[in-house]
Amino acid sequence: MKLLIVRHGDPNYPSDSLTEKGWREVELLARRLTRQEADYYYVSPLGRARDTASLTLERLGRTAEVCDWLQEFPARVEKPNLPGQQSIAWDWLPQDWMSREDFYSAERRGDDPIMQAGQVRQQYDYIVENFDALLKKHGYEREGRWYRAVRANNDTIVLFCHFALECVLLSHLWDVSPMILWHGLCAAPTSVTTVVTEERRPGIASFRVTAFGDTSHLYAGDEQPAFAARFCECYGNEGERTD
Repeated sequence: MKLLIVRHGDPNYPSDSLTEKGWREVELLARRLTRQEADYYYVSPLGRARDTASLTLERLGRTAEVCDWLQEFPARVEKPNLPGQQSIAWDWLPQDWMSREDFYSAERRGDDPIMQAGQVRQQYDYIVENFDALLKKHGYEREGRWYRAVRANNDTIVLFCHFALECVLLSHLWDVSPMILWHGLCAAPTSVTTVVTEERRPGIASFRVTAFGDTSHLYAGDEQPAFAARFCECYGNEGERTD
């Protein structure tokens, strides 16, 4: 089985839609995704993800199932650099999260007091329980850290969703802390991550990424990837954000 995890296009967050650039990106994405029709499509309920899926689905004459758990990871916490404010549970300053050993442990992923206050573990568990239910529906049932290939197949499933949510899904497949992925990876708008099953022995499957955050469809259309989800390469770079 193959999963294509697609991040939404360049976002207009106030309107929960796409910027003008985002719509150009989605046009190029649709050209890519319509070349080989997938078997199943699922989409976040948020507007920017549904807009991203719209051109592909329209051109294929298909619909996508809307899944509440595919929306952006909703947990909000009070981070050390923003006292008195509630903000998203990722995008910590390196010196703040890297000094906390709990953030490197899959088992202790929600034990930090700040994460406990934001109910991060509960929201993480809600997402991965629904993700596993989806995989089971398509033939792969979680068993410990791997999956039982109850009904092995070569289907392709497309998930239109969000960066932090994508990292949660990958962290569950690999049983690693999501903090490492939230801060060590960056998926540009409309990027495509390809995850495939490997069944090296009958009935036992694992998931492996063959491409993360691929934006080749943008370069093919002479469109530069958006800077969303990234921070400045060098402090003070013009037009690159620090927070």
